[in-house]
Amino acid sequence: MYVHHSIPELRRKLLCGELSCKDITSSYLDQIASKHHLNAFIEVFEEEALERAKILDQKNNDPNSWGKLYGVVIGIKDVLCYNNHHVGAASGILKGYTAIYNATAIQRLLDEDAIIIGNLNCDEFAMGSSNENSVHGRVLNVQDESRVPGGSSGGSAVAVQANMCMVSLGSDTGGSVRQPADFCGIVGMKPGYGRISRYGLLAYASSFDQIGIFSKNIEDLSIVLSVIAGQDEFDSTCSDAPVPDYAAQLNTARQYRLAYFPQSLEHPSLDPEIRKSIIDWMEMLKKNGHTVEPVDFNYLDHIVPAYYVLTTAEASSNLSRYDGIKFGYRTSNQTNNLNELYKKTRSEGFGKEVKRRIMLGTFVLSTGYYDAYYAKAQQVRRLIAEKTNAVFAEYDLILMPTTPSTAFRFGEKSNDAVEMFLGDLYTVYANLAGIAGISLPLFKHSNGMPFGVQVMSDRLQENKLLDFSSGALKP
Repeated sequence: MYVHHSIPELRRKLLCGELSCKDITSSYLDQIASKHHLNAFIEVFEEEALERAKILDQKNNDPNSWGKLYGVVIGIKDVLCYNNHHVGAASGILKGYTAIYNATAIQRLLDEDAIIIGNLNCDEFAMGSSNENSVHGRVLNVQDESRVPGGSSGGSAVAVQANMCMVSLGSDTGGSVRQPADFCGIVGMKPGYGRISRYGLLAYASSFDQIGIFSKNIEDLSIVLSVIAGQDEFDSTCSDAPVPDYAAQLNTARQYRLAYFPQSLEHPSLDPEIRKSIIDWMEMLKKNGHTVEPVDFNYLDHIVPAYYVLTTAEASSNLSRYDGIKFGYRTSNQTNNLNELYKKTRSEGFGKEVKRRIMLGTFVLSTGYYDAYYAKAQQVRRLIAEKTNAVFAEYDLILMPTTPSTAFRFGEKSNDAVEMFLGDLYTVYANLAGIAGISLPLFKHSNGMPFGVQVMSDRLQENKLLDFSSGALKP
């Protein structure tokens, strides 16, 4: 069985002929088959992946023709369009739908000789924190199969956690990469808003959504980010700032100025063991020459309400396109008029959590409630952005817990939407502010489950974030 350590090491082994792309792909397909019960994959592209590996092996005599991701096996979340492949956002509403183009991120992976091995399970339309909201069933956490893997990108996290691919792509609207990475004990990063094109990403909340990356080390994540980031004419919100060679900038031994919010560590929802581990770790950072200082942040209790008002409002608008007319699922029941067709199709096609958020979003946008909820939430978002800008004027990075607890058990929070939403307390901040965030797997709880710490950088300053993270994860 192939054991992956890093993309550069993989490249060396391919170069000397110790491995072939076909050998590696076959090994991962065997792993996927042996761990089928985890339910991480919705569809495995077995024949296609082996054929692509065979084609790549024909380049073996000319390493100069190799792309940056030559032979790298990658899984993709079921919200990314891959031409001529099913994409369904783990929802019944897109049953039978086949993508007719490649998402920009997917095209860039293929252009650099990556092997896409399958699409990965998730919460429906990326709405959830536990991967219990999928039409394909729940994904299991390898560390403890009675516990959730996190969401919404649970399948993407477990695929890397269980060695079923080297790297995977997810999406992060309010923590959907960082939270499952924390629960599964791997690295998960969302870059700043606009760093990666959203073209071909099925929308949940357009001003929050961002494609993110899962891996087991910072070097692999950095290489993949350099490939898929950058300007895109198909996404007007994508930054035209140059993309650094992130991997080349690692291990600089630079000393960083780090801020943390005392309110985040004093919050009553935070597990005491997580609090102590992070405080002890910050003390170690000080001893290693970093500056770590407290900064007051008085908006913590406003973050989750503002986030859910704004994202559900955007979801209400974005998901109105799924009406049973143009594509996807259409009710088979008799209907008497177009309005009835819409109602029955959407009632049958969408799951409970998605319908809850559509209804909430429609409510906050309705006459008489827009100013009371949506407009106020936008004002809170502006205040948070201004405060964040002020912090980054003095500090390089912000430290915060990733989640208030370790992975919880299936069913533990599924009947309490408010409690589930509050679990996003620490991750939605980065999406509201549009900044980059990463979850680093540093600790292990007394209950046996992994947990980490979240580090955030200003928008388009991912190089600082990755450089610091590389040093933090050194043995």
